[in-house]
Amino acid sequence: MSGFATLSFSRSVAAPAGTLWQGWTAPAARALWAAPSPEVVVEFLEADSREGGREVSLCHVTGEADIRCEVGWLVLEPGRRAVNSEVISRAGVTLSAALVTAEVAAEGEGARIEVTVQLADLSGGMAAGYRAGFDAGVGNLAQVAGRMMVIRRVIAAPVAAVWGAWWNAESLPRWWGPEGFSCRTARIDLRAGGEWVFDMIGPDGTVWPNHHRYGAVLPGSRIDYALHAGEGGPKHADAWAMFAPVEGGTEVTLGMVFDTVEAWQGAKGFGAEALGLQTLGKLAVVVAG
Repeated sequence: MSGFATLSFSRSVAAPAGTLWQGWTAPAARALWAAPSPEVVVEFLEADSREGGREVSLCHVTGEADIRCEVGWLVLEPGRRAVNSEVISRAGVTLSAALVTAEVAAEGEGARIEVTVQLADLSGGMAAGYRAGFDAGVGNLAQVAGRMMVIRRVIAAPVAAVWGAWWNAESLPRWWGPEGFSCRTARIDLRAGGEWVFDMIGPDGTVWPNHHRYGAVLPGSRIDYALHAGEGGPKHADAWAMFAPVEGGTEVTLGMVFDTVEAWQGAKGFGAEALGLQTLGKLAVVVAG
């Protein structure tokens, strides 16, 4: 029997509100917490978390037909409030439709997320699944946000100019890295599915092997990539760069979710946030020049 339900979920998170917001909206982060349990594999077919954009994913469970989820981003008030539609179907049959509202606010030294789901259960069996799925998802989100780092800078140039300095095989190695660092490229292929294999060389001559493996690329808007410790080395973070027009130029947002809390703590310990801001400062100089 079909019916309607309003479901509420909330969680306090040991991360700033801006970081929690990125965890809720950034596709690379959403891909890390979307699966409610290890038995579920979520495959993202589309992901555009801009107002008016959409997200399409498939939930795979062994021995069961895939569940398709289509999300439409309706309202995005950065750092505060997101509203999206959500339609769930299986084998071409719509099972439910929902309106999902997420509100993020600072709470003490961390933040809190409040999620309200207005659910139209067309099959009569979706409410319980939504309760379990969203409760697990919000819990996963809290864990992801707790090992996430977000760095922002406004660069006084149009998005096209900033994007052009970044997504360019000649200019990217010239400015990437903190002050005093240089890059030595072994291979670079800037495209979705491409890679950049390079050494970052510190002021004292220390060599840091790096390997960026690129995922989704939305020209002028977003780059998703994984960070590896050199070619063939272990992955230590999932990352993304976002570009948005703002008053005064382009806001660049760098986000990283480290594979472990220990890796996140290590990055915080050696000043990765300040070094990331230095990197964006070098980008600003290149764009201005």
